[in-house]
Amino acid sequence: EVQLVESGGGTAHPGGSLKLSCAASGFTFSKYDMSWARQVRGKGLEWVSGINSGSTVTHYSDSVKGRFTISRDNAKNTVTLEMNNLKPDDTALYSCVAAPEAEDGLGIEVTYDRNNWGRGTRVTVSS
Repeated sequence: EVQLVESGGGTAHPGGSLKLSCAASGFTFSKYDMSWARQVRGKGLEWVSGINSGSTVTHYSDSVKGRFTISRDNAKNTVTLEMNNLKPDDTALYSCVAAPEAEDGLGIEVTYDRNNWGRGTRVTVSS
């Protein structure tokens, strides 16, 4: 059973930084691609960032490119999202997502199966 627990959310001022972490258990972490998705109430889902199982491929949405950095530690079963130069539009519920790795290792798999999602950690950016 996939278990994902996010931490590190909170409140930051515009221009500030936060570091989100996701602790994974219940599956072979090194065989899964990991992503961060965010949701704003009343708005759609945005796939913010992803990293493949071997950390050789990363992806960022245009809205966070250059400000956020994703990384993972397969020895510790953790994935991290460092968020810098935060903006009010970054305010959202951030969820960690695990999907079985892409077969060719060249892409980043994602899933909408909520059994593979954490409950999320809330980020608020406000002055």
